[in-house]
This record gives sequence, C-alpha cells and structure tokens, in this order.
Amino acid sequence: MLKRIDLSRDYEKHKEEYLNAIQEVCRETAYSGGKFADQFDREFAEFCKVPYAAGVNNGTSALHCAMMALKIGAGDEVIVPANTYIATAWGVTYTGATPVFVDCTQDTWEIDPDKIEEKITERTKAIIGVHLYGQPFEFNRVKAIADKYGLFVVEDCAQAHGACYEGKLAGSLGELGCFSFYPGKNLYAFGEGGSVTCHKKEYYDAITTIKNQGCQVRYYHDVIGYNYRLEGLQGAVLSVSLKFLPEWTDKRRKIGQRYLAGITNPRITMQAHPKNTDPVFHLFVITTENPDDFIAYMGKKGMECNQHYPVPCHLQKAYENLGYQIGDCPHAEYLANHCVTLPLFPEMTEEEVEMVIEACNAYQG
Repeated sequence: MLKRIDLSRDYEKHKEEYLNAIQEVCRETAYSGGKFADQFDREFAEFCKVPYAAGVNNGTSALHCAMMALKIGAGDEVIVPANTYIATAWGVTYTGATPVFVDCTQDTWEIDPDKIEEKITERTKAIIGVHLYGQPFEFNRVKAIADKYGLFVVEDCAQAHGACYEGKLAGSLGELGCFSFYPGKNLYAFGEGGSVTCHKKEYYDAITTIKNQGCQVRYYHDVIGYNYRLEGLQGAVLSVSLKFLPEWTDKRRKIGQRYLAGITNPRITMQAHPKNTDPVFHLFVITTENPDDFIAYMGKKGMECNQHYPVPCHLQKAYENLGYQIGDCPHAEYLANHCVTLPLFPEMTEEEVEMVIEACNAYQG
C-alpha cells in the first residue's frame, strides 16, 4: 500500500545525521530550549529571510503567541478563513478574542479577499491568511484591505515552508508568520514544534517572554506567560531537516506539477495556482463528487488517500455558539464535502507518481 505520506523513508535515508544530532543534545543535556533550539531559530530566520524567528512547542502555540504579541484580546475580532485547520482559529480564541470566519475562493481555495470587508467591524484587529496546502493566499489584496482599515496581517504558514508569493518567502510577508513542524509538514520535527517569524524586535521580545513563563530573566516574571519553549531535541532534529528542505521542496514541486499536468479526468478538480506564486505542495487536494467512493477506489488500487478537512471551521461544534449556519461559507462547505488528499511526499518514486496519475484518470465515479 502506498501511504498518503511515508516518513520512514526519510528517516532511513538520513538516520545517521538525525541520531548524531540527538546524541549531541543528550551529551549536553540541553533539553528544554537551550543552544540547539536557539541555533535552529537563527537558521530558520535566515531561511525565511527575516531578522527573527522564535521557536515554540507547536504551531498552535505559534498562533497564540502571535495574537498576544499584537495585544489582541477579549472583545477583539480577527478575520479567519473558514477553510483551514482549526488551529488557525484556536490562536484567536485562546486570547479571548472572536474568530470571524470568511469563505474561500472557488478556485485557489484560499481566503477570498472579496468577502473580507463585509466582515470588518470596529472590533476587528487583524486578518489571518493561511497558505493552505502550501499555496500562498492573495497577500497583496489582503494587505491592501488591512491597510485601509488599520489592521494587522498574520500569515499561517503551517503548510508553506519555502513557498513564495511574488518572490518573497512565506513568513516574511505579514506582521508575523506562524509555522508548524508537526510530523508530516514540509519541515518537520520528531514530535511537536513551531516558530513565529517577524521583522520587528518588539514582537520577537514579546514572544520569547510569553513562551518562557513570562520571563526575560529567570524567576522574574514580567507578564503572565506560558511554557511554550521549543525542545532542544526538536531544535537539533529541525536543524538537520532544514539542510534537506530545499531538496524536498524541489521534489514536492515536481510531483505536484506532474499531477497538475497528468491528471486530466473531468471528474476531478484541482486547486488553482496563480502565476505570481510558487507553491510547495504540502498537500495535493482534489475535489470529486463522491469522496468516500474515490477513497475506497484508490484503496483497492493500493493507494491511501484521506480528507483535509471534512468540516469547515465555522460549522465545527466548538464554535456553534457563534451562530454560523450551513450556507454561510458555501465554497468552504463544498470543499469540505468533496475533498480528497492524494499521496505526495518527496521520497515517492517515479513509478508511484505515475500509478497515482493513472488511477485518477481511470476513475469512473
């Protein structure tokens, strides 16, 4: 069975480098934060072409820290795409603010700039755009709206390590960029990890204080803080993985482009990728009329597929108190009801890629 993603192939290929890095952390017992986490922060900031990167314990914490650094809190509102993983909204909710969900476009499946202004109120403080599946959202139009109303733009880059919008890297565009290093991401840890990237030292200082129990100096707590530090072991693993990320990204892009060119079945619709973007194909999501049938069909052909994400954020039970109804975000709802994620990871062979394309084109529905 071809897995949707197979992390074991990378481990077997680079096992020696990973284990050497882990042993070095163990020798120095630098487990919680420390030199290896700090080293990765410097390396990741350089990769993203920003002055600062603050490593945290996961991508959800990254979003939470970003909201706190912007002083967003109770009574505030933040625009969030309905078509995203729920953690994008959690970062807002944890501060006491309210996520206000906006529909996605019909073609790119990213936040729809045409739907944002109608959701802005005097309580709106920021817009979070998600580079979903590794495809950058339409940043310039979102930024223009934000500037018109005096709002912050925050990037959720959890699926977009190395993606580019008009030649600029994800994480370098908005006020803050929030990354996840969850296993399976384009850059991943051996567990959990995340980072917040920014250009302003004031944000970096705020996040490093918040994530470290509210301390700049140990035992002196300046603000109410959290235990959100990046572990040393994960920092060391991420430093190893970061060396291979350009190679992995190139392979993802080649596979993604092969799918886009080779899958011609009219029963399958694929995400649009505007020419001013360079996506990194974290996920290759399609839509088809009967996703359960398609997933079962692919399984019989020896290929694992699944769904990202079968319920849009505005219809999640956790947010039923906000009063959203079916029909409020029709494009996000359609995508949730019809989405399927195909296998795509850097270590796929030519034969496996071709097998996926052939099976997709042979699907009769």
